[in-house]
Amino acid sequence: MLSAQALSAQETAQEPVQARAVELDSGRFTFVAFPRDAALAKSLLAEALAHDIFPGLPRPRAHARILITPDALHFRDAVGRGAPEWGAAIATPADGRIVMQGSRASSAAGDPRETLRHELAHLALHESLGDLPPRWFDEGYASYAAGELARDDVLATNVALIFSGIPPLDSLDALFQGGSARAQTGYALARSAVAAMAGLDNRRGLSLFFQYWRQTRSIDQALRQAYGVTESSFELQWKLSSRRRYGALALFADISVAMLVFLAVLGPLWVIRKQRDGRRMALMRAADALQEQRERDEVTGATLRTGRAAAGPGTAWNKAGK
Repeated sequence: MLSAQALSAQETAQEPVQARAVELDSGRFTFVAFPRDAALAKSLLAEALAHDIFPGLPRPRAHARILITPDALHFRDAVGRGAPEWGAAIATPADGRIVMQGSRASSAAGDPRETLRHELAHLALHESLGDLPPRWFDEGYASYAAGELARDDVLATNVALIFSGIPPLDSLDALFQGGSARAQTGYALARSAVAAMAGLDNRRGLSLFFQYWRQTRSIDQALRQAYGVTESSFELQWKLSSRRRYGALALFADISVAMLVFLAVLGPLWVIRKQRDGRRMALMRAADALQEQRERDEVTGATLRTGRAAAGPGTAWNKAGK
């Protein structure tokens, strides 16, 4: 991680006019940022102080140091090559550090307030439970605490996941190691599992569960004592409810995509065929009209010829009589 001095050195090399990093310190939090991100750092500090409590956990006390890097390039320099390429922020509970992107971050970095709360939730969870939480619970809890409801969209459009089945909880960790798409699925599934767990007790949420987890150091025992369910029965309920909840949405999304593909690919062909059929019908109607006119002309001509033949002798007598 970069210290304020290292951050200042980077800025000196790239923007000599603004050579010093800004450091904001208030109680539990210290923010370090480039001068251009000073306003953002101040806003995030106020947000952190105003919402410094997390679902089911005691109020955190450990100091947190947040480094705001201005863009993805500085972020990569700060976190090193070991961080996943799709990560927008990194928290290291061992030293209470958070590195996140600032004002020049791309849209993929997300809302900085939501991102900060996600990372602070990691620190709070580890301050209370240490290394007890597996990766899936750690990420799921941080997403749940940050209110990342948009994660549900990943499941609501993942038809392959619905048909292949919801993976077991203990296999979710592997999803965070397979690239951005798999990781997003992992985040979404983990968040839904933690939210389902909190929903087992509408009044106390996760508080009793965390208490028993600290005491027993067993997630199964904590689930039994807090909610009266085993880990396997909770997992089964969660998988079934997820399939019911997201299955219909995923199928609808799949049908909608199929219709769009049909309209995009086959629609123009259908229009061309309709136009061609229309021209063909117009030619046929014109040919029929021409044939009908010919037939009428033939009938008229035949009638005239018959009349002249009948009137021929009389006409000759009349001329002679004159």
